Amino acid sequence: MLRAFWRFGFRLLYNECAFTYDLVSRAVSLGKWRCWQRSVMQFLPPPDAGPVLELAHGTGDLQIDLQKAGYRTIGLDLSRNMGPLAQRKLYRHRLRAALLRGEAARLPFESASVAALVCSFPTSFIFDRQSTAEIRRVLKRGGLAVIVLNGLLTGNGVIEKFIGGLYRFSGQDYGAIDEEGICERFRASGLSVEAHTLPMEGSLAQIVLLKKVSAEAKAECNESLDLARES
Repeated sequence: MLRAFWRFGFRLLYNECAFTYDLVSRAVSLGKWRCWQRSVMQFLPPPDAGPVLELAHGTGDLQIDLQKAGYRTIGLDLSRNMGPLAQRKLYRHRLRAALLRGEAARLPFESASVAALVCSFPTSFIFDRQSTAEIRRVLKRGGLAVIVLNGLLTGNGVIEKFIGGLYRFSGQDYGAIDEEGICERFRASGLSVEAHTLPMEGSLAQIVLLKKVSAEAKAECNESLDLARES
């Protein structure tokens, strides 16, 4: 019952109550949410490498970051409520809003058409084989997907403990995700996989990098993962 209620709350947050998304995300992260989002920037190729696709663009904050850094962006989100919110936010900053409604398992883009893909705090769709197959299809050779899987408060204050307790009470995991486990979840994607944990002030962000490489390079990556697991 509790998990069903929590899922219902998340559905409202991404749909009918999408207008509260920014407020809620900042509250549960003690203002760290935007730092976690922006952590993708350090991994991206230069802006002239080609367009950047953002999956689950939400209210558009990362779109703003990317465009202000010189990237040409496209955004896609399944929620019919997020698009108008993101569009208004981008227009307030006098930025272009190339936003589409759709799902990751059926990306409406040509093969090998984007240089990079970003996604912050996705739901379970990101582990779906059809979604990762589509990510691989639309990336150019050598293209990179940068995904923020997790953000975690590391302070020992009362508020941090309270937020962690709320997550655990609701049946959600609250803690760092095992990096080897992350790599294993994406191993069948046909992409090379790297997991990174980035320490920040009072928090950490966990990033996964998926790169479209040759079959030979992919085999070498899998071999490295096997050796790491055996050691």
